[in-house]
Amino acid sequence: MTVNRRKRHKSQLKEILGRLSRNRLAMAGLIIILLIGILSLLAPIVAPYNFAEQNLKATYAAPSKAHLLGTDKLGRDIFSRLIYGARQSLKIGILSVGLASTLGTIFGSIAGYYGGKMDNILMRILDIYQSIPGMLLSIALAASLGPGINNAILAIGISTIPAYARIIRASIMTVREKEFIEAAIAINASDYHIITKHVLPNSISPLIVEITMNIGNSILAAATLSFIGLGAQPPSPEWGAMLVEGRNYMRDYGYLVIYPGICIMTSVLSFNMLGDGLRDALDPRLKN
Repeated sequence: MTVNRRKRHKSQLKEILGRLSRNRLAMAGLIIILLIGILSLLAPIVAPYNFAEQNLKATYAAPSKAHLLGTDKLGRDIFSRLIYGARQSLKIGILSVGLASTLGTIFGSIAGYYGGKMDNILMRILDIYQSIPGMLLSIALAASLGPGINNAILAIGISTIPAYARIIRASIMTVREKEFIEAAIAINASDYHIITKHVLPNSISPLIVEITMNIGNSILAAATLSFIGLGAQPPSPEWGAMLVEGRNYMRDYGYLVIYPGICIMTSVLSFNMLGDGLRDALDPRLKN
Protein backbone atom coordinates (compact mmCIF):
# COMPACT_ATOMS: atom_id res chain seq x y z
CA MET A 1 0.00 0.00 0.00
CA THR A 2 2.87 2.34 0.83
CA VAL A 3 4.52 1.54 -2.51
CA ASN A 4 1.29 2.31 -4.38
CA ARG A 5 0.97 5.59 -2.52
CA ARG A 6 4.52 6.56 -3.46
CA LYS A 7 3.86 5.71 -7.10
CA ARG A 8 0.70 7.80 -7.03
CA HIS A 9 2.54 10.74 -5.52
CA LYS A 10 5.30 10.46 -8.13
CA SER A 11 2.77 10.39 -10.96
CA GLN A 12 0.96 13.42 -9.53
CA LEU A 13 4.25 15.29 -9.21
CA LYS A 14 5.11 14.37 -12.79
CA GLU A 15 1.77 15.72 -14.00
CA ILE A 16 2.23 18.97 -12.07
CA LEU A 17 5.74 19.48 -13.43
CA GLY A 18 4.49 18.69 -16.93
CA ARG A 19 1.74 21.33 -16.71
CA LEU A 20 4.21 23.83 -15.26
CA SER A 21 6.76 23.20 -18.03
CA ARG A 22 4.13 23.97 -20.67
CA ASN A 23 3.50 27.41 -19.15
CA ARG A 24 5.95 29.70 -20.94
CA LEU A 25 5.53 32.66 -18.61
CA ALA A 26 6.08 30.48 -15.54
CA MET A 27 9.20 28.92 -17.05
CA ALA A 28 10.53 32.34 -18.01
CA GLY A 29 10.01 33.48 -14.43
CA LEU A 30 11.71 30.34 -13.10
CA ILE A 31 14.72 30.82 -15.40
CA ILE A 32 15.13 34.45 -14.31
CA ILE A 33 14.86 33.50 -10.63
CA LEU A 34 17.44 30.73 -11.06
CA LEU A 35 19.74 33.12 -12.90
CA ILE A 36 19.46 35.73 -10.14
CA GLY A 37 20.02 33.05 -7.50
CA ILE A 38 23.09 31.62 -9.25
CA LEU A 39 24.61 35.07 -9.75
CA SER A 40 24.05 35.92 -6.09
CA LEU A 41 25.68 32.67 -4.92
CA LEU A 42 28.64 33.16 -7.25
CA ALA A 43 28.95 36.90 -6.56
CA PRO A 44 32.61 36.75 -5.40
CA ILE A 45 33.48 34.96 -8.66
CA VAL A 46 31.18 36.73 -11.12
CA ALA A 47 31.40 40.30 -9.84
CA PRO A 48 34.46 42.12 -11.23
CA TYR A 49 34.86 44.17 -8.02
CA ASN A 50 34.00 43.92 -4.35
CA PHE A 51 30.75 45.75 -3.60
CA ALA A 52 32.53 48.12 -1.16
CA GLU A 53 35.63 48.77 -3.30
CA GLN A 54 36.00 52.51 -3.96
CA ASN A 55 37.80 54.42 -6.69
CA LEU A 56 37.41 58.15 -6.07
CA LYS A 57 39.15 58.89 -9.38
CA ALA A 58 36.29 57.22 -11.27
CA THR A 59 33.18 58.64 -9.58
CA TYR A 60 30.03 58.72 -11.74
CA ALA A 61 31.87 56.99 -14.55
CA ALA A 62 29.79 56.14 -17.59
CA PRO A 63 29.33 52.49 -18.62
CA SER A 64 32.53 51.10 -20.11
CA LYS A 65 34.61 47.92 -20.33
CA ALA A 66 36.05 48.65 -16.89
CA HIS A 67 32.63 49.33 -15.36
CA LEU A 68 29.80 47.72 -17.34
CA LEU A 69 27.04 49.80 -15.71
CA GLY A 70 29.13 52.73 -14.52
CA THR A 71 30.01 53.79 -10.98
CA ASP A 72 28.37 55.73 -8.14
CA LYS A 73 29.44 58.77 -6.12
CA LEU A 74 32.22 56.80 -4.42
CA GLY A 75 33.47 55.12 -7.58
CA ARG A 76 31.95 51.76 -6.65
CA ASP A 77 31.11 49.46 -9.54
CA ILE A 78 27.31 49.36 -9.94
CA PHE A 79 27.25 46.01 -11.73
CA SER A 80 29.13 44.36 -8.86
CA ARG A 81 26.87 45.98 -6.27
CA LEU A 82 23.76 44.76 -8.10
CA ILE A 83 25.07 41.18 -8.07
CA TYR A 84 25.93 41.33 -4.38
CA GLY A 85 22.63 43.12 -3.76
CA ALA A 86 20.74 40.12 -5.12
CA ARG A 87 22.06 38.17 -2.13
CA GLN A 88 20.58 40.64 0.35
CA SER A 89 17.24 41.04 -1.43
CA LEU A 90 16.72 37.29 -1.88
CA LYS A 91 17.79 36.67 1.71
CA ILE A 92 15.17 39.08 3.01
CA GLY A 93 12.47 37.78 0.67
CA ILE A 94 13.03 34.07 1.34
CA LEU A 95 13.66 34.24 5.11
CA SER A 96 10.77 36.61 5.84
CA VAL A 97 8.36 34.43 3.86
CA GLY A 98 9.78 31.32 5.54
CA LEU A 99 9.17 32.83 8.98
CA ALA A 100 5.65 34.00 8.15
CA SER A 101 4.57 30.80 6.38
CA THR A 102 5.90 28.56 9.18
CA LEU A 103 4.09 30.44 11.96
CA GLY A 104 1.02 30.97 9.78
CA THR A 105 0.86 27.25 8.99
CA ILE A 106 1.01 26.35 12.68
CA PHE A 107 -1.77 28.77 13.65
CA GLY A 108 -3.89 27.96 10.60
CA SER A 109 -3.53 24.20 11.12
CA ILE A 110 -4.65 24.42 14.73
CA ALA A 111 -7.61 26.66 13.87
CA GLY A 112 -8.68 24.67 10.83
CA TYR A 113 -8.34 21.20 12.32
CA TYR A 114 -9.81 21.74 15.79
CA GLY A 115 -12.38 24.43 14.92
CA GLY A 116 -14.79 25.56 17.65
CA LYS A 117 -13.52 27.89 20.37
CA MET A 118 -9.90 27.46 19.33
CA ASP A 119 -10.75 28.57 15.79
CA ASN A 120 -12.78 31.55 17.03
CA ILE A 121 -10.05 32.74 19.38
CA LEU A 122 -7.25 32.48 16.81
CA MET A 123 -9.33 34.06 14.03
CA ARG A 124 -10.37 37.01 16.21
CA ILE A 125 -6.72 37.58 17.09
CA LEU A 126 -5.88 37.53 13.38
CA ASP A 127 -8.77 39.92 12.68
CA ILE A 128 -7.23 42.43 15.08
CA TYR A 129 -3.83 41.71 13.54
CA GLN A 130 -5.09 42.37 10.00
CA SER A 131 -6.90 45.57 10.96
CA ILE A 132 -3.48 47.23 10.76
CA PRO A 133 -2.22 47.69 7.17
CA GLY A 134 0.65 45.28 6.52
CA MET A 135 3.16 47.86 5.33
CA LEU A 136 2.34 50.17 8.24
CA LEU A 137 2.84 47.30 10.68
CA SER A 138 6.17 46.43 9.02
CA ILE A 139 7.33 50.02 9.35
CA ALA A 140 6.25 50.18 13.01
CA LEU A 141 8.02 46.91 13.83
CA ALA A 142 11.18 47.89 11.94
CA ALA A 143 11.23 51.26 13.70
CA SER A 144 10.85 49.53 17.08
CA LEU A 145 13.50 46.90 16.40
CA GLY A 146 15.90 49.29 14.70
CA PRO A 147 17.26 49.47 11.15
CA GLY A 148 19.06 46.48 9.66
CA ILE A 149 18.50 43.48 7.42
CA ASN A 150 17.74 40.98 10.20
CA ASN A 151 15.20 43.30 11.79
CA ALA A 152 13.63 43.94 8.38
CA ILE A 153 13.21 40.17 7.96
CA LEU A 154 11.45 39.94 11.33
CA ALA A 155 9.26 42.97 10.62
CA ILE A 156 8.12 41.76 7.20
CA GLY A 157 7.68 38.17 8.37
CA ILE A 158 5.63 39.02 11.47
CA SER A 159 3.37 41.42 9.57
CA THR A 160 2.39 38.80 6.95
CA ILE A 161 1.58 35.83 9.22
CA PRO A 162 -2.25 36.21 9.05
CA ALA A 163 -2.42 35.72 5.27
CA TYR A 164 -0.77 32.29 5.47
CA ALA A 165 -2.81 31.28 8.52
CA ARG A 166 -6.10 32.04 6.77
CA ILE A 167 -5.10 30.25 3.57
CA ILE A 168 -4.05 27.04 5.31
CA ARG A 169 -7.09 27.17 7.63
CA ALA A 170 -9.51 27.41 4.71
CA SER A 171 -7.73 24.60 2.89
CA ILE A 172 -7.68 22.32 5.95
CA MET A 173 -11.38 22.87 6.64
CA THR A 174 -12.16 21.38 3.21
CA VAL A 175 -9.90 18.38 3.85
CA ARG A 176 -10.68 17.44 7.47
CA GLU A 177 -14.08 15.95 6.59
CA LYS A 178 -12.65 13.56 4.00
CA GLU A 179 -12.95 9.80 4.49
CA PHE A 180 -9.21 9.18 4.86
CA ILE A 181 -9.14 11.61 7.83
CA GLU A 182 -12.03 9.75 9.44
CA ALA A 183 -10.15 6.49 8.88
CA ALA A 184 -7.05 7.89 10.58
CA ILE A 185 -9.15 9.02 13.54
CA ALA A 186 -10.82 5.59 13.71
CA ILE A 187 -7.45 3.84 14.20
CA ASN A 188 -6.60 6.27 17.05
CA ALA A 189 -3.85 8.12 15.17
CA SER A 190 -2.57 11.13 17.11
CA ASP A 191 -3.63 14.64 16.12
CA TYR A 192 -0.02 15.48 15.28
CA HIS A 193 0.22 12.46 12.96
CA ILE A 194 -3.08 13.27 11.26
CA ILE A 195 -2.20 16.93 10.71
CA THR A 196 1.36 16.36 9.49
CA LYS A 197 0.85 13.14 7.50
CA HIS A 198 -2.66 13.52 6.12
CA VAL A 199 -4.11 17.02 6.45
CA LEU A 200 -1.19 19.29 5.52
CA PRO A 201 0.06 17.29 2.49
CA ASN A 202 -3.45 17.43 1.01
CA SER A 203 -3.99 21.14 1.69
CA ILE A 204 -0.58 22.63 1.00
CA SER A 205 -1.06 23.59 -2.66
CA PRO A 206 -2.57 27.07 -2.09
CA LEU A 207 0.17 27.79 0.42
CA ILE A 208 2.90 26.94 -2.10
CA VAL A 209 1.44 29.45 -4.56
CA GLU A 210 1.14 32.12 -1.85
CA ILE A 211 4.73 31.57 -0.71
CA THR A 212 6.09 31.86 -4.25
CA MET A 213 4.24 35.07 -5.03
CA ASN A 214 4.93 36.64 -1.64
CA ILE A 215 8.70 36.28 -1.97
CA GLY A 216 8.50 38.97 -4.64
CA ASN A 217 6.23 41.09 -2.43
CA SER A 218 8.69 40.72 0.47
CA ILE A 219 11.56 41.89 -1.75
CA LEU A 220 9.47 44.93 -2.63
CA ALA A 221 8.63 45.52 1.05
CA ALA A 222 12.34 45.25 1.94
CA ALA A 223 13.16 47.86 -0.69
CA THR A 224 10.47 50.10 0.79
CA LEU A 225 11.92 49.78 4.29
CA SER A 226 15.41 50.50 2.96
CA PHE A 227 14.09 53.51 1.07
CA ILE A 228 12.82 55.10 4.29
CA GLY A 229 15.96 54.17 6.22
CA LEU A 230 14.63 51.17 8.17
CA GLY A 231 16.07 48.35 6.07
CA ALA A 232 19.58 47.61 4.88
CA GLN A 233 22.13 50.23 5.88
CA PRO A 234 25.14 51.56 3.93
CA PRO A 235 27.42 50.21 2.59
CA SER A 236 25.13 47.19 2.09
CA PRO A 237 24.35 46.83 -1.64
CA GLU A 238 20.68 45.82 -1.13
CA TRP A 239 18.65 47.08 -4.09
CA GLY A 240 16.38 49.32 -2.03
CA ALA A 241 19.39 50.86 -0.29
CA MET A 242 20.95 51.54 -3.71
CA LEU A 243 17.79 53.42 -4.71
CA VAL A 244 18.13 55.58 -1.59
CA GLU A 245 21.75 56.39 -2.34
CA GLY A 246 20.99 57.33 -5.94
CA ARG A 247 17.77 59.32 -5.55
CA ASN A 248 19.55 62.63 -4.84
CA TYR A 249 21.51 62.33 -8.08
CA MET A 250 18.87 60.84 -10.36
CA ARG A 251 18.42 64.04 -12.40
CA ASP A 252 22.05 64.01 -13.55
CA TYR A 253 22.80 60.31 -13.19
CA GLY A 254 19.51 58.52 -13.67
CA TYR A 255 21.14 55.13 -14.05
CA LEU A 256 21.86 55.09 -10.30
CA VAL A 257 18.16 54.41 -9.66
CA ILE A 258 17.18 52.83 -12.98
CA TYR A 259 19.39 49.74 -12.60
CA PRO A 260 18.34 48.73 -9.05
CA GLY A 261 14.74 49.61 -9.92
CA ILE A 262 14.86 47.25 -12.90
CA CYS A 263 16.31 44.49 -10.69
CA ILE A 264 13.50 44.89 -8.15
CA MET A 265 10.84 44.98 -10.87
CA THR A 266 12.26 41.95 -12.66
CA SER A 267 12.53 39.80 -9.55
CA VAL A 268 9.02 40.66 -8.34
CA LEU A 269 7.56 40.03 -11.80
CA SER A 270 9.41 36.70 -12.09
CA PHE A 271 8.10 35.40 -8.77
CA ASN A 272 4.58 36.50 -9.70
CA MET A 273 4.77 34.71 -13.07
CA LEU A 274 6.07 31.56 -11.42
CA GLY A 275 3.35 31.78 -8.76
CA ASP A 276 0.63 32.08 -11.42
CA GLY A 277 2.08 29.09 -13.24
CA LEU A 278 2.20 27.01 -10.05
CA ARG A 279 -1.42 27.90 -9.31
CA ASP A 280 -2.51 26.65 -12.74
CA ALA A 281 -0.29 23.56 -12.50
CA LEU A 282 -1.48 22.55 -9.03
CA ASP A 283 -5.15 23.10 -9.85
CA PRO A 284 -5.74 23.39 -13.61
CA ARG A 285 -9.47 23.96 -13.00
CA LEU A 286 -8.66 27.50 -11.82
CA LYS A 287 -7.34 28.40 -15.27
CA ASN A 288 -10.85 28.16 -16.64
